[in-house]
Amino acid sequence: MGISDSQERYVNFYTDFAFKKLFGTEANKELLISFLNSMFDGREVVSDLEYLNVEHLGPSAVERKAVFDVYCRNSQGDRFLIEMQKADQNYFKDRSIYYSTFPIQEQAVRGDWNFRLDKVYTIGILNFTFDDDPEYFHHEVKLVDVKKKNVFYDKLTYIYLEMPKFHKNEDELETLFDKWLYAMKNLGRLMERPQVLQDAVFTRLFEQAEIAKFSPTEQRGYRESQKDFWDLFSVKETAEMKGHARGLEEGMAKGKAEGLEEGMAKGKAEGLEEGMARGMAEGKAEGEKSKARQIAQNLKSIGVSPDTIAMSTGLSLEEIDRL
Repeated sequence: MGISDSQERYVNFYTDFAFKKLFGTEANKELLISFLNSMFDGREVVSDLEYLNVEHLGPSAVERKAVFDVYCRNSQGDRFLIEMQKADQNYFKDRSIYYSTFPIQEQAVRGDWNFRLDKVYTIGILNFTFDDDPEYFHHEVKLVDVKKKNVFYDKLTYIYLEMPKFHKNEDELETLFDKWLYAMKNLGRLMERPQVLQDAVFTRLFEQAEIAKFSPTEQRGYRESQKDFWDLFSVKETAEMKGHARGLEEGMAKGKAEGLEEGMAKGKAEGLEEGMARGMAEGKAEGEKSKARQIAQNLKSIGVSPDTIAMSTGLSLEEIDRL
């Protein structure tokens, strides 16, 4: 995480600045088109994209606002909501579903309307994992009929890419989608363009990602975004370490005390083992709560909004206000 300016040639794709510059601008829409088509692998074909307003309000002024990373539609009217999520959230699936309601609701028309909807794709590029299967990283989710095991509604699709699970090396890249995932994951670490990424679209990618070619304003913007990324990484790592250490310490102390007490009746060996197990479990839960408070305090200290902190940690707004 501590790469110096002289060692870094290309942007870190996971920063907000890089993601929006490479995938969220009219000048670079060919990059996003290529990525989407590689992901769909012929099942859908995107020939052109129109970028849409990324800031959306609820039906009334008092309802919550949603700000998307990248939001666009193709020539057929299908909508694509593309989000880069750098850190796990307790309710990231809920957030994803909530955000998808805006592209749905905005399709309502004045006057007579038969409720016909265009397709909506919510695509999450995740810098964390949420599924225990170490090989299953490309999730495609639709509404299904549970009994019949078939798709009930094919116009609403959620795609999640767990990037930490993508481990292919250069010599293992077979498809254009493989190449895109490799480029996205490794862009900030590369000093030269890999031989395997010689497709024409990657010429554009590496040209647009080279920091030395940025204007002074762009370089400042990238450095600020990079610092935010590092801060988030540091906060997450520190909170995890402190939460684990505290939970382990409290769990061992509580487990030892309960184990000794129960051991008086059941025998020292059995009681200590059971008490330690129970204490460790309770200590872990207490550690997780401590971890959430620590993350909230750190996010609060760098000016993150209470609503965002609540979604990221699972704490209530009242708990956050008391920190």
